[in-house]
Amino acid sequence: MMLEEKTISSDRIYTGKVISVKVDTVEVENKGYQKREIVEHPGAVGVVAINDNNEVVLVKQFRKPIEKVIWEIPAGKLESGENPKECAIRELKEETGYEAENLKLIHKFYTSSGFSNQKIYIYLATGLNAGENKLDEDESLEVYNIKLEEAYNMIIKNEIEDAKTSIGILLAKELI
Repeated sequence: MMLEEKTISSDRIYTGKVISVKVDTVEVENKGYQKREIVEHPGAVGVVAINDNNEVVLVKQFRKPIEKVIWEIPAGKLESGENPKECAIRELKEETGYEAENLKLIHKFYTSSGFSNQKIYIYLATGLNAGENKLDEDESLEVYNIKLEEAYNMIIKNEIEDAKTSIGILLAKELI
């Protein structure tokens, strides 16, 4: 049995600022030809920033696709050709004002590989130094420092619903 699919053709149907969408025709062993709708994304980073008081830096912001305000770790989209670590440094500073003395990649994952190639890199940041944030023009958020144990409990109580945030906090709790 062959698990791979051979792409026969690919048609880009949308190119936007953040994503592109294409429809691939693939050959599936013993099943003929099938269509695959694929959302292409340049990737993103998330930063679990832990201060000297064992607090995690979280942001609250409105997310239009789900029509609600949610808790998240500082995060952002990779620019074309950007190194994930450099993106993590940039996003942490832009969103929270913090700079980290230590920044370590702790996980990377595909958000939903059934229809998208988006990959998120999760970094653990420690040795934080406060500064001023510089939000992007289209960003509006609030920054909070929450005890790591409380953030963990927020996941358990379903108060934190964002996947990258949940994964990052759960891993950080094991690593700190």
